[in-house]
Amino acid sequence: MKKELEVILSSTNDAAIAVDEKGIITLFNKAAEKLTGINSEYALGMPVKNVIKNTRLMYILETGDFELNRQQNLGNIKIITNRMPVKDNEEKIIGAVAVFRDVTNILNLTSQNFELEEMRSMLEAIFDSTQDAISVVDQNGINVMINPAYTSVTGLTKYEIIGKYATADIAEGESIHMKVLKNKKPVRNARLKLGPYKKEVLATAAPIIVEGELRGSVGVLHDVSELIRLTNELKQAKQIIRKLEAKYTFDDIVGNNKLLIAAIEKAKKAAYTPATVMLRGESGTGKELFAHAIHNESNRKFNQFVRVNCAALSENLLESELFGYEEGAFTGAKKGGKKGIFEQASGGTIFLDEIGEISLSTQVKLLRVLQEREVVRVGGTKPINIDVRIIAATNMDLERAMIEGKFRRDLYYRLNVIPIIIPPLKERKDDIYHLTLDFIQKYNQQYGRRVVDISDEAIDILKEHDWPGNVRELENAIGRAIINMKNYENEIFINHLPKLGLDKRDTVEKLEDIHEEDEVYVDKTLNEVVEEAEKKFIIKVLRKYGYNKTEVARVLGISIRNLYYKLKRYEIE
Repeated sequence: MKKELEVILSSTNDAAIAVDEKGIITLFNKAAEKLTGINSEYALGMPVKNVIKNTRLMYILETGDFELNRQQNLGNIKIITNRMPVKDNEEKIIGAVAVFRDVTNILNLTSQNFELEEMRSMLEAIFDSTQDAISVVDQNGINVMINPAYTSVTGLTKYEIIGKYATADIAEGESIHMKVLKNKKPVRNARLKLGPYKKEVLATAAPIIVEGELRGSVGVLHDVSELIRLTNELKQAKQIIRKLEAKYTFDDIVGNNKLLIAAIEKAKKAAYTPATVMLRGESGTGKELFAHAIHNESNRKFNQFVRVNCAALSENLLESELFGYEEGAFTGAKKGGKKGIFEQASGGTIFLDEIGEISLSTQVKLLRVLQEREVVRVGGTKPINIDVRIIAATNMDLERAMIEGKFRRDLYYRLNVIPIIIPPLKERKDDIYHLTLDFIQKYNQQYGRRVVDISDEAIDILKEHDWPGNVRELENAIGRAIINMKNYENEIFINHLPKLGLDKRDTVEKLEDIHEEDEVYVDKTLNEVVEEAEKKFIIKVLRKYGYNKTEVARVLGISIRNLYYKLKRYEIE
């Protein structure tokens, strides 16, 4: 019987070690040899504590206790051991036995299963938390997974989708999942309507391939209405930015005249300071171009640039636009009030063109902005802190305006911190050729022409003119010259140039002499005749003085603000 037992224990996969009452090894089977790396011939007859360093069999002999399913390290492996005493008929301990097996692989598998479970939980969390609407079908086209975003977009719950065919959510269109399963190829940007509310979506799906076999399809949905909303917001933002950004830099200022170069150098130095800049020069010399360039050269270039034409706005409107107003400040005031330009442009630059045209009351408020760096809205009392760089411009003789009491001295000295004089074109006629080439390039793009140069004779004619309208008048003349050219012509000659100003023998007709005998006026009222005559008269004077509005207002005997009003009324550009 003993021999049969030894055969059985030797053939089992479980390792077995037995000792007698003195701890001498009496059994050491082949599995024990394999796990411990100890030869049974060496182990048999040896004290177990000398063979197995951390054995617990001696403890079993002493106490008679059982130790079941105990984990133990045995070299580089982990084992599970059952230890028990061996007793005779009289319950006397006559030995002990340990049966153990290698569980290293089992423990590794358990660890791997735990890691896989952890990974699965993480993927499920990602799947459920992603903002993209996702649905998954198996190889038979049955829905097996959807995430909360899918429910949010389509209005369909798991109970309405899981276990049903891929077509269950389609309101209009063809299932992209079924296309993928049929062709085993991705489907991109398909327009569909899903769910009870026929939500319009943009859908993309791809096959799920496992070891070369098609196991299903995964689809991602995008709410088209949300995309349209975001696109519209982006367009609006771009429009706002386009309106508020400064378009020009110092590279856009054309010319090599020493007076112009001096003005540019001074403007560049001013750009790097927070000081207020006053741009002085005739109408059409490029004051706004300088203002743009100064802003783009400054550390405020990534913030707003806002231009305000002080002469084109009425006094009340200018004040409310600059400083804003509180609710109920005046009849028609917007509910909740409105931020003024100074508040909106905080951190950026405000270009106040025609600064000499603002009223004395508005000058007081502007002075406060410069001194205290704060504004008070129309109808309000609470000061609002602002951080704005001011660039002012004028073609008015501010010094004379101060003497006449039309412009405050304290405001003048606050604005005139860095004065920059921009020379008129009549003082820099050596730049006419360079300016002309620049305008040719501009109008080539606008008109689709291929003009490359202007003749010396034509340049000489241009240099004879005094250019009361300055660079703006020259640009207008070159544009008209290119229009006068034939499509195959590529050089501007004298015959292409428009008439510059009026001949000396021409005089500005008096208003009462215009169209005095024209029959077309017979059926019109007196007011209509006067208005039409006034419009034509203004246009004629504008042309004569090269659209220099300050000079035109002087000749007409009206204020420049009144001139702007008439230009707007008669739609004269």
